[in-house]
Amino acid sequence: MMYRSLFPRDLFAELDRLQREMRESYELSPSIRGFARGGFPAMNVGGTASSVEIYAFAPGIDPTSIDAQMEKGVLTIAGERKPQLPGKDEKATVHIDERFAGRFRRVVSLPDDVDPNAVNAKYRDGVLHISIQRRQAAQPRRISID
Repeated sequence: MMYRSLFPRDLFAELDRLQREMRESYELSPSIRGFARGGFPAMNVGGTASSVEIYAFAPGIDPTSIDAQMEKGVLTIAGERKPQLPGKDEKATVHIDERFAGRFRRVVSLPDDVDPNAVNAKYRDGVLHISIQRRQAAQPRRISID
């Protein structure tokens, strides 16, 4: 008599594959590598003793369409990337569309020691660089010992 299993030979491998597919289907933030856990634009946030440095990687966006605001210790970067696909009135077929297009918004909580009046923002080569100075009172100082 021939016995045939109702389950795959490696049940745990199949469960792992299903779990991975489910997780990937819920990660809805597009990036250049497909669906990622971050958002658009990708960001690096760091700091020095004298400033907080934020880099937002947003190639192909007109700098005038980016809105950066800082209020109550929260930095918000918002804007819109226009789609660069053929219009609906043109007879064209899109085969692959992996580039994010549409409205975006990223929010970053800032430390309490930043100075909202000392903010510098520059956009160059698709990178938005925002530098926020820390207050002088929060700067580390060397204490002389007599």
